[in-house]
Amino acid sequence: MSDTIFALSSGRPPAGIAVIRISGQLSFYINGLFANNDDPPLRVAQLRTLRKPGSGDILDQVLVLGFRGPHSATGEDVIEWHCHGGQAVVRAILDALHGQTADMDLREAQPGEFTRRAFENGRIDLNEAEGLADLLSAETETQRRSALLMAEGHFSRRLDGWRTDLLRCAALTESLLDFSDEDDVPDEGAVGELKSSLCRLGDDMQAQ
Repeated sequence: MSDTIFALSSGRPPAGIAVIRISGQLSFYINGLFANNDDPPLRVAQLRTLRKPGSGDILDQVLVLGFRGPHSATGEDVIEWHCHGGQAVVRAILDALHGQTADMDLREAQPGEFTRRAFENGRIDLNEAEGLADLLSAETETQRRSALLMAEGHFSRRLDGWRTDLLRCAALTESLLDFSDEDDVPDEGAVGELKSSLCRLGDDMQAQ
């Protein structure tokens, strides 16, 4: 993932606002090419004028947001341009970015590539990535609620809880087997605790 990628990250124009995202080690450098070498403050939106590199033609006035990796959506350096959402504006900015691809490791992102980089960089896990995809395609309120829980890591946290419970049950089972190897009578309280834990865990899994 040495290359830097860019794409329109909001819905297709026309719209009131369009978001163009750039992710990778060249993000801040590319922003400087378009915004007169002005390095944006981190996590603060500021108004900037984007100009086409070379000609200096004004592309648009945009809100610029900068995020340094690994504390960003993708885990890499990220720049977001919040521009006017007209078709001509978005096309002009994307065309200008395409004009830089021959001179550096810069290319347009493939569908889902920002999410893939977030997953590969440990910003989200597979369940959260699937939840995000489901959230984007949700058509009903039930689908939205379910996908939002997945995207926010609810299911991953539940899996972590099940894993902890299973490890505890495994440890308890192992200790009971050790007692039997020594011809000791298993602790009835421990056996009851194991049965109760397994029943509770099974009920919780069944309810999901």
